[in-house]
Amino acid sequence: MHPAELAVALEERGFESYWVAEHTHIPADRRSPWPGGAELPQMYYETMDPFVALTAAATATANLKVGTGICLVVERDPIVTAKEVASIDHVSGGRFLFGIGGGWNAEEMENHGTAFRSRFALMRERVEAMQAIWADDPAEYHGDFVDFGPIFSKPKPVQQPHPPIHVGGSSPHGPRRAARYGNGWMPIHGRGGTMLDDLEVLAEECKKHDREVSEIELSLYMAPPDVDAAKMHEDGGVKRFIFGLPPAPAGTILPILDRYATIIAAVNG
Repeated sequence: MHPAELAVALEERGFESYWVAEHTHIPADRRSPWPGGAELPQMYYETMDPFVALTAAATATANLKVGTGICLVVERDPIVTAKEVASIDHVSGGRFLFGIGGGWNAEEMENHGTAFRSRFALMRERVEAMQAIWADDPAEYHGDFVDFGPIFSKPKPVQQPHPPIHVGGSSPHGPRRAARYGNGWMPIHGRGGTMLDDLEVLAEECKKHDREVSEIELSLYMAPPDVDAAKMHEDGGVKRFIFGLPPAPAGTILPILDRYATIIAAVNG
């Protein structure tokens, strides 16, 4: 289903946001196990570039938020990515949500020159560098992995100081990173325990960084399409359920959206 067509269908049914995943490629000699099971689903081989897909979605809608779920910043140049984020935030009128993560596919990262063991340190520096680019004029950043002198990069994002950064990853590492440099935490449902059980970890990490836990918006990625589960998570402080969709034509997708919309209505009233 075309991203613009899907975005319109989502907006018509009252969905808040539209998220897309990212894989630049899948290595043919992949050895890294997929965390979700034995066989890597075909959809992992067929992902569009997220910024292209989300731009199409944003220009076809008026209120729907668009987000990366997740952008593999460990495989991206931070200066170029900062420009893409600022650009789509302008194109969408400030509706962009920046979901980020380190990923699991070591061979995919290696093809981008990224070492698997140090990917999360690299991710932090690239996020911090982008935050500097969005805020400062000129901007500079000096770290172990990212290092550049004063630069000018415009336009700045519509959302200030920048679009919200939703950090992927299960506990305890996901909430640690979210508390350090994120605006949201977005773990995948069913990996590493339940999100509600790990909120104490998030609170502890926020305290270490002198932040209030209320500053971190909670989203559950690949959430179960279940009303009771949605209500339970909402009661626990989770703001957003992000449902999964198969790569399929409209005839398959639209009935699924209708079913998901009933869950939204049941929870939101």
